[in-house]
Amino acid sequence: MPAPASITAAPVTRRAALTGIGGAIGATILASCAGPRGLAPAPAPLALPIDPTADLAPDLVDLARFDPRFRFDIRYATQANFMGRVLYPLPRAVAQRPVAEALSRVQTRAEAQGYGLLIFDAYRPWRITRMMWEETPPEKREFVADPRTGSRHNRGCSIDVTLHRGGTEVVMPSPYDDFTPAAYRSNIAAPAQALELSRMLEAWMVAEGFVPLANEWWHYDWAEWRRYPIMDVPLEAVTAR
Repeated sequence: MPAPASITAAPVTRRAALTGIGGAIGATILASCAGPRGLAPAPAPLALPIDPTADLAPDLVDLARFDPRFRFDIRYATQANFMGRVLYPLPRAVAQRPVAEALSRVQTRAEAQGYGLLIFDAYRPWRITRMMWEETPPEKREFVADPRTGSRHNRGCSIDVTLHRGGTEVVMPSPYDDFTPAAYRSNIAAPAQALELSRMLEAWMVAEGFVPLANEWWHYDWAEWRRYPIMDVPLEAVTAR
Protein backbone atom coordinates (compact mmCIF):
# COMPACT_ATOMS: atom_id res chain seq x y z
CA MET A 1 0.00 0.00 0.00
CA PRO A 2 1.63 3.32 -0.99
CA ALA A 3 2.39 5.90 1.66
CA PRO A 4 -0.22 8.63 1.92
CA ALA A 5 0.46 12.05 0.50
CA SER A 6 1.64 14.71 2.90
CA ILE A 7 -1.05 16.49 4.87
CA THR A 8 -1.25 20.22 4.26
CA ALA A 9 -4.28 21.15 6.38
CA ALA A 10 -3.89 20.87 10.14
CA PRO A 11 -6.67 19.05 12.00
CA VAL A 12 -8.73 21.15 14.38
CA THR A 13 -10.46 20.10 17.57
CA ARG A 14 -14.25 20.18 17.76
CA ARG A 15 -14.06 22.81 20.50
CA ALA A 16 -11.78 25.05 18.43
CA ALA A 17 -13.97 24.58 15.36
CA LEU A 18 -17.07 25.66 17.21
CA THR A 19 -15.43 28.75 18.69
CA GLY A 20 -14.42 29.82 15.19
CA ILE A 21 -17.93 30.24 13.85
CA GLY A 22 -17.86 33.99 14.20
CA GLY A 23 -17.77 36.87 16.59
CA ALA A 24 -21.20 38.03 15.50
CA ILE A 25 -22.90 34.90 16.80
CA GLY A 26 -20.91 34.97 20.03
CA ALA A 27 -21.66 38.66 20.60
CA THR A 28 -25.37 38.06 20.12
CA ILE A 29 -25.32 35.24 22.66
CA LEU A 30 -23.38 37.29 25.22
CA ALA A 31 -25.66 40.29 24.80
CA SER A 32 -28.72 38.15 25.35
CA CYS A 33 -27.20 36.81 28.59
CA ALA A 34 -26.64 40.18 30.22
CA GLY A 35 -29.05 40.85 33.06
CA PRO A 36 -29.93 44.06 34.92
CA ARG A 37 -27.86 45.07 37.99
CA GLY A 38 -25.65 42.02 37.66
CA LEU A 39 -28.43 39.54 38.36
CA ALA A 40 -28.08 36.13 36.76
CA PRO A 41 -30.52 35.98 33.81
CA ALA A 42 -33.02 33.20 33.35
CA PRO A 43 -31.83 30.66 30.76
CA ALA A 44 -33.15 31.58 27.33
CA PRO A 45 -34.57 28.84 25.15
CA LEU A 46 -32.17 27.71 22.48
CA ALA A 47 -32.90 29.17 19.06
CA LEU A 48 -31.49 28.46 15.61
CA PRO A 49 -28.34 30.62 15.32
CA ILE A 50 -27.95 32.92 12.34
CA ASP A 51 -24.45 33.39 10.93
CA PRO A 52 -24.29 36.77 9.15
CA THR A 53 -21.13 35.75 7.31
CA ALA A 54 -22.93 33.01 5.34
CA ASP A 55 -23.22 34.39 1.81
CA LEU A 56 -24.19 31.34 -0.24
CA ALA A 57 -27.65 29.86 -0.69
CA PRO A 58 -27.96 26.14 0.13
CA ASP A 59 -27.51 23.83 -2.85
CA LEU A 60 -28.03 20.40 -1.33
CA VAL A 61 -27.68 17.24 -3.35
CA ASP A 62 -28.64 13.68 -2.49
CA LEU A 63 -25.32 11.83 -2.28
CA ALA A 64 -26.78 8.47 -3.30
CA ARG A 65 -28.10 9.96 -6.53
CA PHE A 66 -25.12 12.23 -7.10
CA ASP A 67 -22.60 9.37 -7.16
CA PRO A 68 -23.95 5.80 -7.13
CA ARG A 69 -20.48 4.55 -6.21
CA PHE A 70 -20.89 5.81 -2.63
CA ARG A 71 -21.95 3.35 0.04
CA PHE A 72 -23.87 4.27 3.17
CA ASP A 73 -24.36 3.21 6.77
CA ILE A 74 -26.55 5.97 8.23
CA ARG A 75 -26.37 5.00 11.89
CA TYR A 76 -28.64 7.82 13.06
CA ALA A 77 -31.50 6.25 11.10
CA THR A 78 -31.12 3.18 13.34
CA GLN A 79 -30.70 2.48 17.05
CA ALA A 80 -27.02 1.67 16.49
CA ASN A 81 -25.69 5.08 17.56
CA PHE A 82 -24.47 6.75 20.74
CA MET A 83 -28.00 7.99 21.52
CA GLY A 84 -29.37 4.45 21.34
CA ARG A 85 -32.45 5.39 19.33
CA VAL A 86 -33.57 6.41 15.85
CA LEU A 87 -32.85 10.10 15.20
CA TYR A 88 -33.42 10.29 11.43
CA PRO A 89 -36.71 9.17 9.88
CA LEU A 90 -34.92 7.77 6.83
CA PRO A 91 -31.37 6.69 5.93
CA ARG A 92 -30.46 9.64 3.74
CA ALA A 93 -27.27 11.63 3.20
CA VAL A 94 -27.33 15.07 1.59
CA ALA A 95 -24.62 17.72 1.33
CA GLN A 96 -23.82 20.97 -0.42
CA ARG A 97 -22.92 20.49 -4.07
CA PRO A 98 -19.20 21.39 -3.77
CA VAL A 99 -18.92 18.88 -0.92
CA ALA A 100 -20.50 16.16 -3.07
CA GLU A 101 -18.21 16.98 -5.99
CA ALA A 102 -15.13 16.78 -3.78
CA LEU A 103 -16.30 13.49 -2.24
CA SER A 104 -16.71 12.05 -5.70
CA ARG A 105 -13.08 12.88 -6.44
CA VAL A 106 -12.04 11.21 -3.17
CA GLN A 107 -14.03 8.13 -4.22
CA THR A 108 -12.01 8.02 -7.44
CA ARG A 109 -8.77 8.25 -5.49
CA ALA A 110 -9.92 5.45 -3.17
CA GLU A 111 -10.92 3.20 -6.05
CA ALA A 112 -7.44 3.51 -7.54
CA GLN A 113 -6.17 1.79 -4.37
CA GLY A 114 -8.94 -0.81 -4.18
CA TYR A 115 -11.17 1.00 -1.67
CA GLY A 116 -14.41 2.98 -1.63
CA LEU A 117 -16.15 5.50 0.61
CA LEU A 118 -18.64 4.41 3.27
CA ILE A 119 -20.60 7.42 4.52
CA PHE A 120 -22.07 7.55 8.03
CA ASP A 121 -23.55 11.05 8.08
CA ALA A 122 -23.72 14.35 6.20
CA TYR A 123 -26.29 17.16 6.64
CA ARG A 124 -27.87 17.07 10.10
CA PRO A 125 -30.86 19.26 11.05
CA TRP A 126 -30.08 21.69 13.86
CA ARG A 127 -32.82 20.23 16.07
CA ILE A 128 -30.90 16.93 16.14
CA THR A 129 -27.74 18.76 17.20
CA ARG A 130 -29.69 20.40 20.04
CA MET A 131 -31.07 17.02 21.13
CA MET A 132 -27.59 15.47 21.15
CA TRP A 133 -26.21 18.32 23.24
CA GLU A 134 -29.00 18.26 25.78
CA GLU A 135 -28.75 14.51 26.30
CA THR A 136 -24.96 14.20 26.40
CA PRO A 137 -23.23 14.36 29.81
CA PRO A 138 -21.16 17.55 30.18
CA GLU A 139 -17.89 15.61 30.40
CA LYS A 140 -18.57 14.10 26.94
CA ARG A 141 -19.67 17.28 25.15
CA GLU A 142 -16.26 17.55 23.53
CA PHE A 143 -17.71 15.14 20.98
CA VAL A 144 -20.98 16.95 20.22
CA ALA A 145 -21.61 20.40 18.77
CA ASP A 146 -22.99 23.24 20.87
CA PRO A 147 -26.39 24.18 19.39
CA ARG A 148 -25.84 27.82 20.38
CA THR A 149 -23.29 28.05 17.58
CA GLY A 150 -24.47 25.16 15.45
CA SER A 151 -22.60 22.35 13.76
CA ARG A 152 -20.97 22.27 10.37
CA HIS A 153 -23.18 19.26 9.79
CA ASN A 154 -26.09 21.73 10.11
CA ARG A 155 -24.66 23.60 7.13
CA GLY A 156 -24.43 20.51 4.94
CA CYS A 157 -20.64 20.88 4.99
CA SER A 158 -19.46 18.00 7.20
CA ILE A 159 -19.03 14.37 6.30
CA ASP A 160 -18.58 11.39 8.62
CA VAL A 161 -16.87 8.78 6.47
CA THR A 162 -14.70 5.69 6.45
CA LEU A 163 -13.43 3.23 3.85
CA HIS A 164 -14.69 -0.12 2.66
CA ARG A 165 -12.99 -2.77 0.60
CA GLY A 166 -15.28 -4.87 -1.56
CA GLY A 167 -18.26 -3.78 0.54
CA THR A 168 -16.67 -4.67 3.89
CA GLU A 169 -15.95 -1.81 6.28
CA VAL A 170 -12.26 -1.57 7.10
CA VAL A 171 -10.92 -1.49 10.65
CA MET A 172 -10.06 2.02 11.79
CA PRO A 173 -8.40 3.18 15.06
CA SER A 174 -11.75 3.14 16.89
CA PRO A 175 -15.41 2.46 16.15
CA TYR A 176 -17.48 5.30 14.69
CA ASP A 177 -18.79 7.74 17.33
CA ASP A 178 -16.37 6.43 19.94
CA PHE A 179 -16.28 9.09 22.67
CA THR A 180 -12.80 8.21 23.91
CA PRO A 181 -9.24 9.29 23.04
CA ALA A 182 -9.02 6.21 20.80
CA ALA A 183 -10.88 8.29 18.19
CA TYR A 184 -8.27 11.07 18.24
CA ARG A 185 -6.07 11.46 15.20
CA SER A 186 -3.16 11.68 17.62
CA ASN A 187 -3.86 8.12 18.80
CA ILE A 188 -0.85 5.99 17.85
CA ALA A 189 -1.80 2.97 19.96
CA ALA A 190 -4.14 1.50 17.33
CA PRO A 191 -3.04 -1.36 15.07
CA ALA A 192 -0.61 -0.25 12.37
CA GLN A 193 -2.94 -1.09 9.50
CA ALA A 194 -5.81 0.88 11.06
CA LEU A 195 -3.56 3.91 11.47
CA GLU A 196 -2.33 3.57 7.89
CA LEU A 197 -5.88 3.42 6.51
CA SER A 198 -6.99 6.39 8.59
CA ARG A 199 -4.06 8.48 7.42
CA MET A 200 -4.57 7.42 3.82
CA LEU A 201 -8.22 8.52 3.93
CA GLU A 202 -7.15 11.78 5.59
CA ALA A 203 -4.61 12.47 2.86
CA TRP A 204 -7.21 11.97 0.12
CA MET A 205 -9.81 14.12 1.88
CA VAL A 206 -7.35 16.96 2.55
CA ALA A 207 -6.19 16.87 -1.06
CA GLU A 208 -9.78 17.54 -2.17
CA GLY A 209 -10.47 20.45 0.16
CA PHE A 210 -11.59 18.96 3.47
CA VAL A 211 -10.26 19.77 6.94
CA PRO A 212 -10.02 16.86 9.42
CA LEU A 213 -11.31 17.16 12.98
CA ALA A 214 -8.59 16.27 15.47
CA ASN A 215 -10.66 14.23 17.91
CA GLU A 216 -12.72 12.21 15.41
CA TRP A 217 -10.91 10.29 12.70
CA TRP A 218 -14.17 9.98 10.69
CA HIS A 219 -15.15 13.68 10.64
CA TYR A 220 -14.24 16.11 7.85
CA ASP A 221 -15.37 19.69 7.22
CA TRP A 222 -15.55 21.36 3.84
CA ALA A 223 -13.02 24.22 3.79
CA GLU A 224 -15.64 26.83 2.84
CA TRP A 225 -18.26 25.66 5.37
CA ARG A 226 -18.69 29.16 6.78
CA ARG A 227 -20.26 30.45 3.55
CA TYR A 228 -23.37 28.30 4.07
CA PRO A 229 -26.15 28.95 6.60
CA ILE A 230 -27.04 26.83 9.61
CA MET A 231 -30.21 24.90 8.67
CA ASP A 232 -32.98 23.07 10.49
CA VAL A 233 -34.95 21.61 7.60
CA PRO A 234 -36.02 18.05 8.54
CA LEU A 235 -34.08 15.46 6.57
CA GLU A 236 -37.21 14.08 4.94
CA ALA A 237 -38.24 17.58 3.81
CA VAL A 238 -34.95 18.56 2.20
CA THR A 239 -35.30 19.28 -1.49
CA ALA A 240 -32.06 17.89 -2.89
CA ARG A 241 -31.19 17.30 -6.51
